[in-house]
Amino acid sequence: MLRVLVAALALALSATAAQAQAPAFDGLRVIFCGTSGPLPVAGRAKPCTAVQAGGALYLVDIGPEATENLMTWRIPVAAAKAVFVTHLHSDHIGDLGEFNMQSWVNGRMAPLAVVGPAGVDKLANGFNLAYEDDHRFRKAHHEHGARFETAEGLLAPKVVTVARPDGTAVAWKDGDLTVTAIRVHHDPIDPAFAYRFDYKGRSVVVSGDTTKWAPLAVAAKGADVLVHEAQNNAMTKQLAQGLAMMGNARMSSVIADTVTYHTEPAEAADIARQAGVKALVLNHLTQAGLPMFTPETFAKGIEDGGKLDWRLAKDGMTIELPAGSAEVRFGSY
Repeated sequence: MLRVLVAALALALSATAAQAQAPAFDGLRVIFCGTSGPLPVAGRAKPCTAVQAGGALYLVDIGPEATENLMTWRIPVAAAKAVFVTHLHSDHIGDLGEFNMQSWVNGRMAPLAVVGPAGVDKLANGFNLAYEDDHRFRKAHHEHGARFETAEGLLAPKVVTVARPDGTAVAWKDGDLTVTAIRVHHDPIDPAFAYRFDYKGRSVVVSGDTTKWAPLAVAAKGADVLVHEAQNNAMTKQLAQGLAMMGNARMSSVIADTVTYHTEPAEAADIARQAGVKALVLNHLTQAGLPMFTPETFAKGIEDGGKLDWRLAKDGMTIELPAGSAEVRFGSY
């Protein structure tokens, strides 16, 4: 057992050393830390997209299981500065308390900003209250060997207001990074946001949950990559019918309702073409766990409007957009 522990520690230290020796990457790096929807899907956490820029880590949403992914892949969570919330559905916010605690324990030395639409103030304050005793206990037990200021472990809400239903507003600015909030259409959830990250001439847009929304194409104009939610409504209706046949009328109704506020893959492709992006990644793949799910059936008709560089998101997929380049590099953990 001791040999196993020593070997594991050696591997961890060698990985850390290799990371320290690797040349610093300058640009935007996108990491898909959760790519499903609210239903359980094996191998997929709930919605979470991480963006690294200028040595800092930012998240768009933080759904359940996403923190485990980030830490398993040894993402430097202590570098986190902000979580951008697209909307307040539980699958987009459920891991906020855990991520905040883990990034603080790992060495984050400032409150974590929670940025988003009205309601993120209640969200942040609620998690602060829920974790108040946890933080106090950790400080009492661990501060003899490390700094554990409880004020640094707090969530700091920042409510962003976008007045027009088709409008935008700067949500965050830090050096060369600008993050723009874009109102999208996810009624009755209102407001709901997409986010555009611009850093040293490179840009990525994350749609959040929305119907096909022409103003999003305008706000995403010229971005390198569009990460857009997608749902195949024929599959959704098939699932709802199956649940009804099994006698689960409640869940059948809930599933059937979702066709009114999500985007079909071919519709997301239309937005990508209108925006002129280099690549489209379909995300929030609630249906990925269904027996009938294949890329061909799920994204049927996606290229009817013309050829497009597109792919389905997977947990652990990465995108690198180097500064001073037009290159789009896909990889994985």
